[in-house]
Amino acid sequence: MQTYQRLPIALARGEGARVWDTEGREYLDALSGIAVVGLGHAHPKVTRAITEQAGAIMHSSNLYRIPAQEALGDKLAAISGMDRVFFCNSGAEANEAAIKLARLHGHKRGIEKPVVLVAEGSFHGRTLATLSATGNKKVQAGFEPLVEGFHRVPYNDLEAVRRAAAERKDIAAVLVEPVQGEGGINCPDAGYLKGLRELCDEHSWLLMLDEIQSGMGRTGHWFAHQAEGITPDVMSLAKGLGNGYPIGACLARGEAAELFGPGSHGTTFGGNHMASRVGLAVIEAMEEDGLVARAAQLGQRLLQGFQNRIGQLEGVRKIRGHGLMLGIELDRPAGALVAQALQEGLLINVTAERVVRLLPPLVLSDAQADRIVDGVSALIERLLREPTEAHEGR
Repeated sequence: MQTYQRLPIALARGEGARVWDTEGREYLDALSGIAVVGLGHAHPKVTRAITEQAGAIMHSSNLYRIPAQEALGDKLAAISGMDRVFFCNSGAEANEAAIKLARLHGHKRGIEKPVVLVAEGSFHGRTLATLSATGNKKVQAGFEPLVEGFHRVPYNDLEAVRRAAAERKDIAAVLVEPVQGEGGINCPDAGYLKGLRELCDEHSWLLMLDEIQSGMGRTGHWFAHQAEGITPDVMSLAKGLGNGYPIGACLARGEAAELFGPGSHGTTFGGNHMASRVGLAVIEAMEEDGLVARAAQLGQRLLQGFQNRIGQLEGVRKIRGHGLMLGIELDRPAGALVAQALQEGLLINVTAERVVRLLPPLVLSDAQADRIVDGVSALIERLLREPTEAHEGR
């Protein structure tokens, strides 16, 4: 079905932060499959885990114990401070599980129709419930009626959350991204997540953090919220957890970890032998190579590089970054840069129409980071030299 406007290349193989198309042309991957391939392409540890597991057993269903799933659950609990994990196949499924936990929590508190507070500019998935939670009218268009039970407030606005608390008695949880990815790499003010934690504690709400794009070391912490020294009640993961192999996870702690019981949720493929073995390999590789700390260093190098090169240009509104999540907001539509970057051997992305989004692998070298700065800056400089009217008329 015609759900994608694909670029005119086909990628055939990759190694680290580099990929080659079917014509043999090389590209530097500054997108990581949209924050998925954090370890880079064809990582030997992941490749070995897949080939070994494929020769043993790939799937048996969750009717039986899966030792690798138990080991991965223990590992995730250890690095996150959470108690239990539900494994699934994608970020949208992880957020669906979180929404179901919020409703169970609300009903347990005697709320007939529990509501989840969500943020403007958010993105939580494309299933009907996660689509309804998402703060993007364009993504929702045509799929009405949306799922009820969501109340939207501005992102990075604690006062708006306080007003909602005063006006409504049906709120059961808050669901936000620690850094909004699809929304344009929007980084909240220091203290925002901590303030949400305090408000959730005050009102007995669940704090649910969507770490699908920001998690797994990308921001210089295992999970972005750890920069504020807090722990959520529920957290959703996917993307970087499998380095390209489909896996999602919904983690919970405390009371939230005990809400699901036998029969209240399930999955055919989630957490099977293969997915769990891959997830373990990803975490082990990240630990062995110190990639979480490396992401912080690389992010600072890229951010400073862009600030020095294009930060003072009139058409650059803002350069935002948190580790290896970087967004360069321009004063005009920037979609044309994606195809232009291909011609220069770079894979980039534009989101929210005017934000160049960069999500490079955590295995990036310093030289590759500098090449991204030089290449993307040159493209932006060229774009800004064009008359604004001519560009908007395309």
